[in-house]
Amino acid sequence: MKIGIDGRAAKWYRGTGIGTYTYQLINCLNRIDNINKYLLFMPENSKYDMSLKENFHLNSITEGSEANFWDEVNIPNILKDKNIELYHVPQNGVGLPTDKKCRFVITLHDVIPYKMPETVSDRYLKIFSDHIPKIISHCDGIITVSNYSKKDIIETFNFPEDKVYVTHLAGEDIYKPLDKRISRYIAKKYYSIDSDFILYVGGFSPRKNIVGLIESFSKLLSVYKKDIKLVVAGQKGKSYDIYKKRAEELHISDKVLFPGFVSIEHLPFIYNASNLFVYPSFYEGFGLPPIEAMACGVPVIASNVTSVPEVVGDGGLLINPRDIDNLCDSMLRVLSDEDLRKNLISLGLSKASNLSWDKTASETISAYSKIIKS
Repeated sequence: MKIGIDGRAAKWYRGTGIGTYTYQLINCLNRIDNINKYLLFMPENSKYDMSLKENFHLNSITEGSEANFWDEVNIPNILKDKNIELYHVPQNGVGLPTDKKCRFVITLHDVIPYKMPETVSDRYLKIFSDHIPKIISHCDGIITVSNYSKKDIIETFNFPEDKVYVTHLAGEDIYKPLDKRISRYIAKKYYSIDSDFILYVGGFSPRKNIVGLIESFSKLLSVYKKDIKLVVAGQKGKSYDIYKKRAEELHISDKVLFPGFVSIEHLPFIYNASNLFVYPSFYEGFGLPPIEAMACGVPVIASNVTSVPEVVGDGGLLINPRDIDNLCDSMLRVLSDEDLRKNLISLGLSKASNLSWDKTASETISAYSKIIKS
């Protein structure tokens, strides 16, 4: 097979879900596939930090830039004179050419703008509303990251079920149990976290239910008498002021820390330094942070809705994200019950080890083959 892949997100958005997905997909295809030929479309003059094999080649994209990437839906003539059988756009189809020279496949991670439009930016909602239906009409297949997202895609776009392929994601190799003393040192030195803490990592969208987490944590402080903080890590979006204000209203602003975006070099240590990871999201297409936390040997509490149970399974304690008391009680149980804590750590490590990017890449190759042959 001769495959083209838009790899720009691997360069520009590493550290985000889509950037990690694109980077790891290319990395693992490069590791496991010696047969098929790949043409990677990358930003002009960009350097790639992996050694590509002979069946992988780079092609520079001169149109568009990092600044307008999400607005630039069509890149004219990108596939002109390129001898490929299938072109794959991993970032929800954004950047798919309108001039079709081969079979097209996109990775559509979720349909959150359709299900919860109030939780995404106006720009992102406009892209989905104006362009995604047109993009999907050009697709010969869609790859997605969970069975839940597959169901949503089929229902939302009336897309044929046999042309939607599920490839689960995984934690990167950097996420593993690390020395607790070193991890806590890094947490203190770089992020001023100097006590036990409950951790959240992810976006600041309202669908992530950070207000509910802060309110549950406030209740926890009234019954859990040991010194503990809540660390809400992630790029501070426009909802940040809402979360900060809620912590102030509950008189716990000194207990709720917002360190901002944690670098990928430090993130494994922050996971390992935490006492508990909580992910009370209302909606996820997949949700990598719980997998990363489980891979680090941290007990996990996560939502029992959308794709999260499919991803976490019995590797974490599942809760109703709309029930503040349920979340508070669950946090108290994990912090207080050593047997439960050890059991969750063991189950989480086992669950995370069953997911791998090599498997994701292998399943993607299978999807490519079926789409080309269809």
